[in-house]
Amino acid sequence: MGAQTSRTDYEWSYTEEPHKSRRKAILAKHPEMKKLMVHDPNLKFIVVGMVIMQLVAAYLLRESSFFTIVVVAYCFGGVLNHSMALAIHEISHNMAFGNAYPMRNRLIGIFGNLIMGIPYSTVFKKYHTEHHKYQGDDTLDVDIPSRFEARMFTSAGLKFIWLILQPVFYAFRPLLLNPKPITRFEVLNFAVQATFDIIIFYTLGLRSLLYLSGGTFLAMGLHPVAGHFISEHYVFKKGYETYSYYGPLNCITFNVGYHNEHHDFPNVPGCYLPLVKEMAPEFYDDLPCHTSWVKVLYDFVTDPEVGPYARVKRTAVTSPEKQE
Repeated sequence: MGAQTSRTDYEWSYTEEPHKSRRKAILAKHPEMKKLMVHDPNLKFIVVGMVIMQLVAAYLLRESSFFTIVVVAYCFGGVLNHSMALAIHEISHNMAFGNAYPMRNRLIGIFGNLIMGIPYSTVFKKYHTEHHKYQGDDTLDVDIPSRFEARMFTSAGLKFIWLILQPVFYAFRPLLLNPKPITRFEVLNFAVQATFDIIIFYTLGLRSLLYLSGGTFLAMGLHPVAGHFISEHYVFKKGYETYSYYGPLNCITFNVGYHNEHHDFPNVPGCYLPLVKEMAPEFYDDLPCHTSWVKVLYDFVTDPEVGPYARVKRTAVTSPEKQE
């Protein structure tokens, strides 16, 4: 199944994650950065437009062959759904309506979630907040692959399979490693999504439902856009745990590639993240970065030093107070 990975454990760090200190240094030198800490007024309209576009596509494909559905889902619908997942990422930071309107942000997230086929928005927000606040934490950062994944997928062939199955691990890993009580918003998200899926099934048919939900699975796995899952935090150069991607796919992913900038300033919307780099180039120009998500996926599979273990972890400094 190809060369075995050389890593037998995570990259353990005993220092604080780098973003807090860099954010402090940047604000001290560039206080004007605070002007970028606003919401994105266009985000809600983009979300509505994406939902309409996918519903039109689902309608047009309602009588298509399964082969056509798979091809269109991979090349178009899945890309749109992955883009919606990243819009939901923006919404999890309250970028649609601002911090003053958390309910509106939650509701637009649930609305955008409709075209993805599975309830996602509210659960993602719950865990993503901890990924930012406790990056690398052995207990709370469930963005990091489990030991089961790291020990199981150790060769090039197995890492290739892991990439295909990544949507499954991404969905269930948080629930297994750090289960939390179900919230009323998660119940609402599930109920709305189930109702929508049933309506699609009975009005447009199974093919349209498979187009929507299948596209989500296809584009979150072995897909160029899914390269951001690997590029963001997998250790490609020792000593660095977050990497930005400066390539053309940022234009359809809400600039999620600007990941160092995003973690430094999570309250800056994706549309302004390029300005963060422009305003403080001395803090970003010398950091290692990626220019191709396809190359990231290729390197992940073929490089024996990169695999599920290639993530920075910190010993859990978790306390009951910390999780509240």
